[in-house]
Amino acid sequence: MDFLHFGSKEKRHSNSGQTTPKNKGSPRIPPAKPARIEIQMESPPCVFYGGPNSTGALFSGQLKLIVTDSEVRLTSISMDLRAHSMTKKPVGKDCPDCINKVTTLKTWNFITEPTTYDHGTHQFPFSYLLPGHLPATTNCALAKIDYALQIKAVTALADAITHEHPLRVQRAVQPSPEKQSLRIFPPTNLTVNVIHTPVIHPIGTFLVQFRMNGVVEKQKTTLTRWRVKKLDWRIDEHSQNVSPACPKHWNKVGGEGKGQQHEDMRNIGSDSIKQGWKTDFDAVGGGQIELEFPASIRPGVNPVCDVDSPTGLVVWHLLIVEIIVSEELVKNSGRGHSVPTGAARVLRTQFKVVVTERGGLGI
Repeated sequence: MDFLHFGSKEKRHSNSGQTTPKNKGSPRIPPAKPARIEIQMESPPCVFYGGPNSTGALFSGQLKLIVTDSEVRLTSISMDLRAHSMTKKPVGKDCPDCINKVTTLKTWNFITEPTTYDHGTHQFPFSYLLPGHLPATTNCALAKIDYALQIKAVTALADAITHEHPLRVQRAVQPSPEKQSLRIFPPTNLTVNVIHTPVIHPIGTFLVQFRMNGVVEKQKTTLTRWRVKKLDWRIDEHSQNVSPACPKHWNKVGGEGKGQQHEDMRNIGSDSIKQGWKTDFDAVGGGQIELEFPASIRPGVNPVCDVDSPTGLVVWHLLIVEIIVSEELVKNSGRGHSVPTGAARVLRTQFKVVVTERGGLGI
């Protein structure tokens, strides 16, 4: 009984001395803003038509100030259109000045003196013509270029109400006539004539036509013929960027105004063709082999459109075609079985193609 009584007394003593711990990890809810800001775009998407000589893209919209309190007094409402360039391989690792570069293209000041706004929605229209020489919104392995509207409203109590609205800028190069290219492969008599469209799009296919001539060469008693065994094609995306150095890291690149150049390449589409061509060894001009095949960018790779930015970022694309041919001998009469000689060649050629967004309806 003494043990039970002692235990109960000790228990009451421990409970009486217990204090409620403070929950230091509980989040603090920030005070509600007296107003919020929204952006409503009224213009079509920003698209540059053509190359750097484009006339630009006009965009317009409404800045909405939504007052949630009974009223709010603001001393300023400003909006900046900013171009943000970020290098993913900076000179100084984890240095924000080496990684980021922000340029203000346009500034709007909607009020010039303190103004009181009642409860409700208040609108401020804006518009701007983006210069056509600017690079489009880009995100590749080496760098990133994007645009945004940065809005800031300051209350009479010096509280800031901010909002950021991303602005996507695209470029659409107009389609051009098909390009015809001739390639010669010495010491053989083989020539390849390729016809393709120089402007392609991230979605959709395009046709490539090729004709090979000089596949038959006459000897004294035999004919030397070349036969196509396989054709491989691929589309490679090349990117190159110059990472600038901030003043703190000039010594790493050799002085002011210099940077480090980085390059990257990836495959965004490929295929192998082992049949489907037409062979005519009796055609005029030493015989010919013809083939037409569709090519396209592989779905899901998110290709980057061609870019040539003043910031140092360049993106371009190449269509590469490789044709494997084997040599064989046959009698001058052209009759009888052909005898493979064991000789083979890889005929490789490449063509520059421009990857661009589609022009759309041009509204």
